[in-house]
Amino acid sequence: MKIRSIKLREAHKNSNGVGSFCSVLWDQQGEHIVTASSSDSSICIHDAILPANPPKVVRQHRDGVTALALSPNYTCLASGSIDHSVKLYKFPAGEFDTNITRFTLPIRALAFNKSGTMLAAAGDDEGIKLINTIDGSIARVLKGHRGSITGIAFDPKSEYLASVDSIGTVMLWELQSGNTIHVLKGIAPVIGSDFSSTNIVSWSPDGDLLAVPGLKNDVVMYDRDTAEKLFSLRGDHVQPICFLSWSPNGKYMATSGLDRQILIWDVDKKQDIDWQKFDNRITCMVWKPTGNALAVIDIMGKYGVWESAVPSSMRSPTEDIPGLSSKSGHGLLFYDEEEENPSVSGSLSDLGEDSHSESEPFSRKRLRKQHSYTDDWEEDTNEELELLPKVEPRKKAPHGHRDGSDNKRNKLKDVPISTGPKMQEAIQPGATPQLPGKRRFLCYSMLGSITTMEHEGYSHIEIDFHDTSSGPRVPAMTDYFGFTMASLNENGSVFANPCKGEKNMSTLMYRPFGTWANNSEWSMRFEEEEVRAVALGTGWVAAITSCNFLRIFTEGGLQRHILSLDGPVVTAAGFKDELAVVTHASPPLPSNEQILEFRVFNIRSGTQPRRGRLPLTPGSCLSWFGFSEEGHLSSFDSTGVLRVFTNQYGGSWLPLFSASKLKKSEENYWVVGLNSSKLFCVICKSPDSFPEATPKPILSLLDLSFPLASSDLGSEILENEFIMNNMHLHRIQSTIEEMEATGEDASLLDDEAFNTEAALDRCILRLIASCCNGDKLVRATELVKLLALEKSVKGAIKLVTALKLPNLAERFNAILEERMNKETTGGKISASTELKGDNSFNAHAALTKSHVRAESSKRLESQDSPSLNSLAPSHTKKRPLEEPIKDVNVESENAKARKLEMAREFKNAFDMKNVKKVKDEKDKVDEVKNARKADEVKNANEVEDAQDKNGEANMVTAQRPSNPFAKSSNNKPNTSLFDSLKKKVKADR
Repeated sequence: MKIRSIKLREAHKNSNGVGSFCSVLWDQQGEHIVTASSSDSSICIHDAILPANPPKVVRQHRDGVTALALSPNYTCLASGSIDHSVKLYKFPAGEFDTNITRFTLPIRALAFNKSGTMLAAAGDDEGIKLINTIDGSIARVLKGHRGSITGIAFDPKSEYLASVDSIGTVMLWELQSGNTIHVLKGIAPVIGSDFSSTNIVSWSPDGDLLAVPGLKNDVVMYDRDTAEKLFSLRGDHVQPICFLSWSPNGKYMATSGLDRQILIWDVDKKQDIDWQKFDNRITCMVWKPTGNALAVIDIMGKYGVWESAVPSSMRSPTEDIPGLSSKSGHGLLFYDEEEENPSVSGSLSDLGEDSHSESEPFSRKRLRKQHSYTDDWEEDTNEELELLPKVEPRKKAPHGHRDGSDNKRNKLKDVPISTGPKMQEAIQPGATPQLPGKRRFLCYSMLGSITTMEHEGYSHIEIDFHDTSSGPRVPAMTDYFGFTMASLNENGSVFANPCKGEKNMSTLMYRPFGTWANNSEWSMRFEEEEVRAVALGTGWVAAITSCNFLRIFTEGGLQRHILSLDGPVVTAAGFKDELAVVTHASPPLPSNEQILEFRVFNIRSGTQPRRGRLPLTPGSCLSWFGFSEEGHLSSFDSTGVLRVFTNQYGGSWLPLFSASKLKKSEENYWVVGLNSSKLFCVICKSPDSFPEATPKPILSLLDLSFPLASSDLGSEILENEFIMNNMHLHRIQSTIEEMEATGEDASLLDDEAFNTEAALDRCILRLIASCCNGDKLVRATELVKLLALEKSVKGAIKLVTALKLPNLAERFNAILEERMNKETTGGKISASTELKGDNSFNAHAALTKSHVRAESSKRLESQDSPSLNSLAPSHTKKRPLEEPIKDVNVESENAKARKLEMAREFKNAFDMKNVKKVKDEKDKVDEVKNARKADEVKNANEVEDAQDKNGEANMVTAQRPSNPFAKSSNNKPNTSLFDSLKKKVKADR
C-alpha cells in the first residue's frame, strides 16, 4: 500500500503548545472549508478551490470555539464555544445572525436535524437543548447524562437522537416523546477532563446503523431500533479511536485514533483499505460531498485535504447516496419520498430504561416503521405541538408500492420549510453577556454600575456610584439566585434571574439603599413564568415576564398593578414617574426587520401618555433603550443609530447620531446614556460589542448630530446646528406651555428660551451668509423669515447690503416692514407662513409679554453677535458697513423703516407719559381726602377729652356769658384763666 503525504496548512495558532480540539466542515459544493479551534475564538472560512487565498475570519466569540455545525441546506452555520454561547451565522458570507442560546458551562457538541428546523446543543451542562431554529425557542431539554456530553447526532429518519458523554455512556432518545429509548453504559472510552479528544456517535446515511468508538481500539455498530451490537471494525489502530466519519453513500468510513493515524474502512467487508500517518493527532474529519476527498485537521490547528482517500479502483464514496434530498432554487430544503415525518418535540418526560440489557421487543420497533404516522398524530402530539414548527401530517407510501410518476412524487414531498428571520430576544439596558471566570455588568448607567462575579455555587455582586460624594455607599452582597439582570436608581436596586428548572424558579428582589425600618429588602418568586426585564422609578418597581405580564410593585413590595402586554417584551426602562416598555408587535418581516412597539406609562397617574412603533434600521435589532438626563425617550440599534422621541409632528423619533457618519467601521459603540448635546458610550474595538467590567471602562463623549445629506454649499455643520437649536427651542416651548397649563411659574425658562432663540438667529445669519456666497438667494430669503428678533433681521439687511446684493436687501426690507406692520396692528408675528410646519417661532410666541420683550432687546444689544464682516466674503471685509449705498430705492426703504420705527417709539413713549400723568393726579386726590379725614377725627377726639376734664368748672361758671376754657385760635386750652379760677374756688372754701 503506497503511502501518500498530505500537506497541512496552519489555520489556527495553538498558544499552549499542547494542542486542543479542532473542528472542520465542508460545504455542499466543496467550495468552502470551515475550521475552528478550542484555543482560538475565531472561525475561518477557507477557499477550498484556491487554498492560497486568505480565509474569511469570523470573530464573534470571546473564547475558543469547540463545536461547528452546518444546516442541511448549507445556508446557516452554528458555532458553540467555551464562552457558553451558541451563535448562528449566514453561510458562506459569515455574517453574524443571532445568539440563539446560552449555557452556564462550555459547549461541546452541535447538530442540525435533517430539515434544519431544529438544532441540538450540549456540553458540560446537564441536558441537551433542542432549539427551534425558526423562532429560537427551546423546544425541549433532554436530561440523563452524568458526564459532559461530547457527541450528539440526529437520526436521518428523524425519529431518534443519539448522544455520548465523557464517561462512555451512549443514550438514544425518541424525539416524538422525549423519552430515552436505550441507555448503553460504558461502551465508549472514558476521556475524563481531556477535551482535546472527544467521544463521538454517528448514524449511517441510511439511518440503520449507529457507529460508536469501542473499548478495543475499534468501531462498534449498533442497530437503530434494538440497540443490539451488530459488528465491529477492528484493524491497525493501536490506541482508542477519537473520531469517525461516514462517507456520503455509507459504503466507507474514516477513523482517527490517538495513535495519530487515519484508517479508511470498507464497511460492508469490515476491513481497512487505506491508511495515513500524521505528525499530530487528527481531531476531526469530513468527507467532501461531491468528490473522493477527505478534509482533516489536527490538534495544532493545521488542516489539509486527503485527495483520493478511497482507491480509484473502488466505487466512489459519493456514488448511490441514499435518501438524497432535493433542494429548491432558493436553498430551501424539501422532503423527498424516502423521508420520514419531520421531527416532533414536546415536553421532557420521565427517563426510560437505565441499562442497555433491557430494551423493548424487536417486533414493536419494527411495527413503528410500518404504521401510518397520521393515524396517531392527534393521539401522541396534542400537547407537544405548541413549541414546534407547524408541518402538515402526511402518510408515507408503503415499501414496495412506489409510483415513479411526477404527480405521485409531488404528493409525497412536503412543503418547503423556511427558517425565516428570528424575533429579537429580551435585553436589559446596560447589561453584558456572561463570560467564564470574568466579572460582568448586570447594569451600567449614568448613575452607577452593578457588577457580578460567578463563583462555585454563588455570585459576588457589587454596586458602585460614579459620583461617590452624592451616592450612598452600598455594601457588597452574595447572590445565590444567579441574577442575570438589574436596574439602579438613587433609592435602590432591583435584581432578577430567569427560570433554571423546577427547583430554581425566577426571582425578583428589591434592595433599598436607605430606609428607616429593618428588613426592608423583599423578593418575589414566579411559578410557570420568568422575568425577562426589570425597571425602576420614583416609588415603584416593574418586572415584565414571559407571560407578557407587566407587574408593578411599590418600593415596600406591595403588588400594585398587573397589566397584560400585546407581545413578548424586548426591554424596559424607567425615569421618575414614567415607565417605557418595548414589545414585539408582530414577527419580523422577510427582510429581517424587527417590528417593535413602545408604550410609556405614567405610574403615578395611571395613564399611558405615549404609544407607537419603535423605528429601527432595516436588518438591525435594538441594543439600548432608556431616557436621557432630561427625561427624553431614546433608543440605539445595532447599526449605530441613536433616536430620540419628540412631540413634534404628532410624536416622532429624531435620528441624533449615526455611527456610519464617523467612518470608523472598526469601532463599536456601547451606549451608557446621553444628555441634550452628548452621547455617553464606551468605544469597543471590533469584533467586541461590549466592554469588560475590569478594568472599569472609559466613557467617551460624542457630539449629537443629525445624519444630514451632503449639502451643495458644504454647510452641514451649520445646518446641523440650526436643526439642533430648533429642537431645543421646541422642547423649551413645550415645557413652558406645560408649566403654564398647570399654573406653575415658567419665568425661569424665559432666559433659557431667549438665549436659545438668539443662538438660533446667529446660526441663521451665518447660513444666510453661506447662501449668499453660494448664490442661493431663494434659500437666503427663506432663512430670513425664520429670524425671531427684529435686530437679527436688521443685521441680515446690513449683511446683504455689504455683499452688494441690493435686490435681496430690498426683499429683506419688505419682510421687515411687513413684520413691523403686523406688530403695530397688534397681530401676532408669524414668520413661518411660507414654511408651514416649522416651529422656529414657537418660543417667540411664548415671549410676547411686553416686559419680557423689552428686557430681551436690552440683552441682545449687550450680547456678542457674529461680526457681519466675518460673514461676508474676503473682498468685502475692508469696506465699512456704514458706507452709503448709491441705490436710491434701498435708501428710501431704509428711511421709511427708520421713520416707522421712530413713530412707533414716540407713540409708545407718549402713551406711557399720559398713563403716568393720570396716575399722579389720582394719587394727589386720594392724599388730600385722607388728610382731611384724619384732621376731622383728631379734632373730634380732642374736644371730647376737654369736655370730660372740665365738667366741674362748667358747673361753677354756668352763669358766666363766656367760657373761660374756650380754646384759642391755635386749638390749645387757655391755661391762665384756668389757674385764676382755681385760686378763687379755694379761697371761697
